[in-house]
Amino acid sequence: MVDFERLARPGVRELRAYDPGHDLVSLRRRFAEAQLVGTPLIELGSNENPYGASPCARQAIVDALVSIHIYPDPLGGDLKRALAAFHGVETSRLLLGNGSHELLMQFAQVFAGPGDEVVASKFGFAVYALAAQAAGATFCPAPALPRGHAMQHGHDLPELRAVIGPRTKLVYLANPNNPTGTWFSADAFAAFMASLPSDVIVVVDEAYAEFVDAADYASALPLVASYPNLVVTRTFSKAYALAGLRVGYAIADAGLIAVMERVRESFNVNALGLAAAEAALADGAHLHSSISGNSMQRAALSAALRARGLHVSPSQTNFLLVAFGERASHVEAALVSRGVVLRPMGGYGLGEYLRITVGSVSGNERLLAALDEVLG
Repeated sequence: MVDFERLARPGVRELRAYDPGHDLVSLRRRFAEAQLVGTPLIELGSNENPYGASPCARQAIVDALVSIHIYPDPLGGDLKRALAAFHGVETSRLLLGNGSHELLMQFAQVFAGPGDEVVASKFGFAVYALAAQAAGATFCPAPALPRGHAMQHGHDLPELRAVIGPRTKLVYLANPNNPTGTWFSADAFAAFMASLPSDVIVVVDEAYAEFVDAADYASALPLVASYPNLVVTRTFSKAYALAGLRVGYAIADAGLIAVMERVRESFNVNALGLAAAEAALADGAHLHSSISGNSMQRAALSAALRARGLHVSPSQTNFLLVAFGERASHVEAALVSRGVVLRPMGGYGLGEYLRITVGSVSGNERLLAALDEVLG
């Protein structure tokens, strides 16, 4: 027998594969075949957009099918030009990815390695730790904001700064943060960036930025021109509802992007994704409608959960982090048996919480009805 574990690099041997939650394909099939519920499975565990993609994006996919036998544009030129115009940057500052997940992994691959440190908040997105470990770097989690704080479990920027040391090469921040839904203010982040050495690269993951309406929030994008060590990543998976096509991008200094291009896989964004993302970006009306729907349902669902005596963390995303205490795992399993899928948070060290995607009106009604049965 070949010991493939021994043959793997040390950093990879210590990895645990990314946990996507439930095997949703199997769950859908099981519920459909056994007819365990009279209505379809309500999937509120993956932060997907219940309003769907822009009709323009769907038509762009149909139009692109005629050329599916040829390779996509390896440079993603049309989408890059559209993004450059949308954000007011040069195309040389843009990097496309197979979802922002791919890019988050590659930043560690390029800028960190054995003997280096990668810093992120204790309750940041799970991919940050995976990226560090896969690169052979040491992952250094910083303490999060404590219980009782208005943004409990969210990023504590002073604590993050205190963890950064001479071996730190890379810092990951999510704003708003997954899985907590919390955010940090524009002023706090500006002070944080001003305090850092110029050779520490900061990646701000703004996967949920489109959903934000908090007055004290601001994207990190305006600071990219002033800080060559700052990177901002975005995705078309959430607000634009193209999760199945895997399209993300990064905006940073042209020199940093040029280095990253060396490890970008050829044709890493497929032809349908390129076409759909460009069309979705142009359909501002559909995006606005989705964001507005999410904002209204986020407020309504938060209020309904709090009325049931549950603690709901503040959120500027399309999901809510809800505390169920010791009964969290029981509640989660009981909801699945009723055809409602949430995301357990034990893998994040938040076992008393469940993460709930903000669904449509009907989806949220199904959730609340099932929850009332479970809570008795």
